[in-house]
Amino acid sequence: MKQGVIIGFLGKTQDRFSEYQQPATTREKLEIVSKIDGFDGVEMVYPYENSTPEETMALMKEFDLNFAAINVNIKKEAEWVAGALTRPDKGIRDRAVAMIKKAKDFAKAVGAPHVTCCPLSDGYDLLFQVNYRDSWKYIIETVGEAADYLPEVPLFIEPKYSETRVHCQLDSTAKALLLLKEVGNPNTGITLDFGHSLQSAENPAQSLITIYESGFDAYIHTNDNDTKYDWDLIGASRHFLHYVELMFWAQQCKYDKYFTTDASPRIFNILDFFNRHSEVTIGAYNLAKTLNHQRVLEMMKNEDFNGLMKFVNKNIYRI
Repeated sequence: MKQGVIIGFLGKTQDRFSEYQQPATTREKLEIVSKIDGFDGVEMVYPYENSTPEETMALMKEFDLNFAAINVNIKKEAEWVAGALTRPDKGIRDRAVAMIKKAKDFAKAVGAPHVTCCPLSDGYDLLFQVNYRDSWKYIIETVGEAADYLPEVPLFIEPKYSETRVHCQLDSTAKALLLLKEVGNPNTGITLDFGHSLQSAENPAQSLITIYESGFDAYIHTNDNDTKYDWDLIGASRHFLHYVELMFWAQQCKYDKYFTTDASPRIFNILDFFNRHSEVTIGAYNLAKTLNHQRVLEMMKNEDFNGLMKFVNKNIYRI
C-alpha cells in the first residue's frame, strides 16, 4: 500500500475556539512527511502551498516524495465563503471554475495524478435560504466545465455532509455519484473520505463498492470520527472493524492509489500522531490481506452469517 498526507495538517490549524501547532512553510511540511514512517505521498492544497511548478518539483525531489493529488481550495477566498460552484452570481461561479482549471494546469505541470475538490462552502445553513433547483443546475454546469478542461487530469469530487455549511450541497457519496452521472465525463471520480462517509451515516466499504460499480474511480482519505462531527482522528481509533472492512474491499477492487491521511493532530505531537496513524493503517491493511478472501466471499454467497461472525471474531478481533 501507499500512504500520503494532506500537508495542510502539518502546520498551524484553527477552529472557532483555538489555534493549534505552529506555522510551517511548505518545505518544512514536506520535511515532516519524509520523517513519517511509511509515508511518501503528498496532497498539496492549491494555490496556497505551492510556488512555481519547477520550485515545487525541486522540493518534492529534495525529500524523495511523490504527489498523491492536488487539492484545490475553492472556499478560502472571501467571495467563496458563502459558496462557490452554486452561487447565483455567474461571475463567482466562473472564478471558482477557473481556480479548478488552474489547479489542473499545475497538476499536469508537476505530474500529479489527479485534482481533488471538496466544495464545502456550497450548501445552506437555513431552510428557505437557497433555490435548490438552481443550485443543482449550477453544480452540474460548473463541475462539468471543470471536468472537461484538461481531461487527461481527472477531477475527483469529495462529498461531505456538513461543514463549512450546516448542510453541504454534496452531502453523500450517492449524491456526488448522481452529480457525476449528470456531468457524464468519464475522467471524474469520487474522493471517499472515511470520516465523511461515517458522518453521512454510510458504511465506507459499501460506499467504495458503490463508486466502482457505478462506473467511476475512487481515491481514499483515511481518518476517523465519532459520526457526529468530522474530527479527523487517527484511523481506526473509533471504527476499527469499519477500517479493516474498507481495506478488505479496497483490496478486492485492486485499489492502487494512495491512502491519503486527512487527519488533524491538534493537541498531539505532529510526528507521533501521524506515525500512530501510519502503523494502524498499515496494520489494518495487512490484517485484511491475511484474511481468506475467497472464504469470506463464499460465506457471504451462502448467507452463512454465524460463520462470518465467528470468522471476524477469530481472524480480526482475535478472540
